Amino acid sequence: MLSRLLTYAGLLLAGALMILPLLWMISTSLKASGAVFTYPPEFIPREQEAWTHPATGEELPLFTLHDRPGQVALLRFLPEEAEVIPLDDGQKARPPLRIPRYVVRNGRQVDNLVPVKHMRLHWENYPAAWTAIKLQHNWMAFEIPYALRFRLGGRDWQIGPWGSRGIRIVNAFTAFYLNSLIVALAVTLGTLITSALAAFAFARLEFRGRDPLFLGYLGTLMVPYVVTMIPIFALLKLMNLIDTYFAMVVPVMFSAYGTFLLRQFFLAIPHDLEDAARLDGCGNLGVLRHVILPLSRPALATLGTFTFLGTWNSFMWPLIVMNSTEKMPLTLGLYAFLGQYTADWNLMMAAAVMVMAPVVLIFLLGQRYFIEGILLSGMKS
Repeated sequence: MLSRLLTYAGLLLAGALMILPLLWMISTSLKASGAVFTYPPEFIPREQEAWTHPATGEELPLFTLHDRPGQVALLRFLPEEAEVIPLDDGQKARPPLRIPRYVVRNGRQVDNLVPVKHMRLHWENYPAAWTAIKLQHNWMAFEIPYALRFRLGGRDWQIGPWGSRGIRIVNAFTAFYLNSLIVALAVTLGTLITSALAAFAFARLEFRGRDPLFLGYLGTLMVPYVVTMIPIFALLKLMNLIDTYFAMVVPVMFSAYGTFLLRQFFLAIPHDLEDAARLDGCGNLGVLRHVILPLSRPALATLGTFTFLGTWNSFMWPLIVMNSTEKMPLTLGLYAFLGQYTADWNLMMAAAVMVMAPVVLIFLLGQRYFIEGILLSGMKS
């Protein structure tokens, strides 16, 4: 019982440490702009209460005194004193008095005035973050300066060049969200298709050099990404594909890890099912579609979830290949909140929470398949 309690306590402590940055991000997103760097740090956003002077209508911050009970409204600071107006229970002001600015408590000098604060959540930070950045150009505007010319029926025909004026979107965050969705879904779908086809070939088809080719393909996992980044960029530059969705989708659509993951899962599927499908007239693609893929939903869901999360959070590659603001994903949109000398941290954290929402949703939808994959793995073993 003691060891079990210690294990649970360790797990709870580790979970609390892991979730601490998330809680701090949510807390910062609900603070006022000037309250982000207050000391000591506050997880719960709070603001100081104010009292309206009955004669002048001036709003004065409320404090409590260390050596006097009740609340007081600070009027002005003196070098070593503070002039305050004491308030009674009915919030009526009494004549001003002067108190020492600092007092000694337990051998330490502390401020005699303690601010009276209450919880204040700035939900307006979320719409403010959404509308903080404006687009200067239309979204999805493009131009393909190529034409296809041919002769048909004794006449010359030309198709192209192609182009679109795009859609007018005012708030850049809307375009960032749409760009991230389009790129993440396209990369996820492409990765599932290419990985499933490659894994089926390596797991089920017999051809010369299959295993050495697979080992060589796995060897690409040991090549650092920064090594291939420059050649891929140079190739895209040569093809005039920089600052396009193609540059963000196609180069990252082929995954050696995804191929390895699906191949190992395909190998565990009994060959009797494949033989039965071939007796019914299925070819290779028919076996893959009707037998292998339906039985591999947990593996496909796992790979799809990991790919979606990785693409959604990708920063370095979009930063390299994208130049237009209207084509940037959310990760680059968050970077736009950083100025050269200042940063709107509360708006950035509010935007980060909105960026995180689809990721949490995808994980909640995919965790059922993770559990199913564990159960199936246990049954096969």
